[in-house]
Amino acid sequence: SGHVQLPPPQNVTLLSKDFDMILTWTPGEGSPPNVTYTVRYESQDRMGKWIKVPHCKNIRRTSCDLTCVLPNLFVKARARVKAVSERYQSPWVESQFKEYHLDVELAPPALNVNVEENLLHVNASFPLAACVESFSWMYDLNLWEAGSEDKVASALFVSKQKRYEGIFRKKTVTIDTTALRGNYCLSARSSLQSIDFKHSKFSQPVCVLLNHKG
Repeated sequence: SGHVQLPPPQNVTLLSKDFDMILTWTPGEGSPPNVTYTVRYESQDRMGKWIKVPHCKNIRRTSCDLTCVLPNLFVKARARVKAVSERYQSPWVESQFKEYHLDVELAPPALNVNVEENLLHVNASFPLAACVESFSWMYDLNLWEAGSEDKVASALFVSKQKRYEGIFRKKTVTIDTTALRGNYCLSARSSLQSIDFKHSKFSQPVCVLLNHKG
């Protein structure tokens, strides 16, 4: 009997989305229904050494989160995947190389806004994996009067390398609103000072009524 091979996975891509580095693929054409997938990765500082990914061995889904698996977020890495079904398997298919620090795609933060008399307390939270919390993430915060595109104030959230624990996501910016009256909106984006300054889109605006009498 001839050597039977499974069709290899297709569209194998290492992509960054919302702070995570994820390998994705689609089933090879004509794959049996019971097919599973196994993933390994290789980094450029240890070429030729393909490392197993325990949580992506014999999985049914067509993606594998590699964010905190990559040993060095400043070195390019790639991954490969093969299909397995009973005693048959496909050839490995490799992704392109990506480096987390350079290629990470940022998502806007979720804003939490708390109005007190003459004060506005704002903090931003992020769906970050534990292994990347210590990066120097920054948040640009815009405040403007609804209906005007004039940005009244621009504050900066900065996560200090050493103080991110517990404070990192809870760092609050307090804005004095004594001089503001009416409907004001806030929006934030995340940014990372890497080789290029990179940033996410701005979050959906959150609008609040300030110093409203009546």
